[in-house]
Amino acid sequence: MKAPEKTKVVLDETKIPTHWYNIVPDFPEPPPPHLHPGTREPLAPEDMTAIFPMGLIAQEASTERWIEIPEPVREIYRLWRPSPMIRAWRLEQELGTPARIYYKYEGASPVGSHKTNSAVAQAYFNKIEGKKRLTTETGAGQWGSALAFACDVFDMDCDIWQVRSSYEGKPYRHVLMETFGATVVASPSELTEAGKALRERFPDTTGSLGMAISEAIEAAVKDPDASYSLGSVLNHVLLHQTVIGQEALLQLAEFGEQSADVVYGCAGGGSNLGGLAFPFMRENLEGRTKTRIVACEPKAAPSLTEGEYTYDFGDTAQMTPLLKMYTLGADFVPDPVHAGGLRYHGMAPLLSHAYHLGLMDAIAIKQREAFAAGLLFARCEGIVPASESNHAIAGALREAKQAKDDGTSPVIVIGVSGSGQLDLPAYAEFLAGEMPDS
Repeated sequence: MKAPEKTKVVLDETKIPTHWYNIVPDFPEPPPPHLHPGTREPLAPEDMTAIFPMGLIAQEASTERWIEIPEPVREIYRLWRPSPMIRAWRLEQELGTPARIYYKYEGASPVGSHKTNSAVAQAYFNKIEGKKRLTTETGAGQWGSALAFACDVFDMDCDIWQVRSSYEGKPYRHVLMETFGATVVASPSELTEAGKALRERFPDTTGSLGMAISEAIEAAVKDPDASYSLGSVLNHVLLHQTVIGQEALLQLAEFGEQSADVVYGCAGGGSNLGGLAFPFMRENLEGRTKTRIVACEPKAAPSLTEGEYTYDFGDTAQMTPLLKMYTLGADFVPDPVHAGGLRYHGMAPLLSHAYHLGLMDAIAIKQREAFAAGLLFARCEGIVPASESNHAIAGALREAKQAKDDGTSPVIVIGVSGSGQLDLPAYAEFLAGEMPDS
């Protein structure tokens, strides 16, 4: 196979989006509201001020299609945005597929993942409202690293509760957070009442994102100078991530493609998938394209493919608002798979709504298939993908192999949400044949 004339498209900095895209007004039906955990009535803005600044609360409830990105946020975005889109022609050659495969690579950010897109925005809106400290949870550590970086940029303190299985299995992740000045503890911990109760209730637990969220929220509520910051799930987080999909549409055009036939993104809480997919979904809803969007979730936490679409808490201690989402239950503790960023019991309400309306598909992928795909990708493309991204790659490989069998040539876009350089212990386990097929 001859190499294509153009291998990658890196847009000029002037092409960084000036606005975030909000899909809410374009849905054929409005999404269900978040509910107050006590009254079961729709949340009012004042119900959220204990943990969020008003700037983010307004975005959470917004029905405006476009929300301007503040210039101080865009200035920081220039460190890594626009992120590259790359033609995976060596992977195509290895597979012998007629499909044209492109990947949007978010690992070029300061901490190696897409999470900085929202972390910088959240730190900014908290800073301008006078907050001095942010608390959060993190799984694999990509969100925690991103928020630690953002807090350093805006001179704020950052306290992070990391899921215990990832804290112990990915030690360099919390070292990276600490490098940016954050304080990191394994969750559940003895530092919060929620953590103590969870340790008593689930002895020797490996932890979960739901548990870590409970601890981070409790810490924020007790400190008037602090806010809680969430790396996925909520509307404003997915909103910030839409810079990914907006750039991807422009880059496909520069490659000479009208659009994508299918988009694959990994899905845990939903930030990466929503950010990549929503601009493509908008094109579908407006009748210009028929792009198929596929959420690739881990078989160990299959909220879309096996969960129930209902109101549920976002955390294990049931401190959050009630969210209408596909969920496995707030008490669900996934197996300690290496894709720590996907070990969440529920899916973002906006993505859940889209899936419920039939606007996207979902598949669940086991761990070994995901890492086999990531290893092949690394050997062909020279980039070691994050454990989470491997699920999207695995889904895309299924599509590319089917195209070979069918003799079709679809345009496939993969969201490679981050770098896997700090996931090498997981790759070592896979290479040694010791990885459980969870």
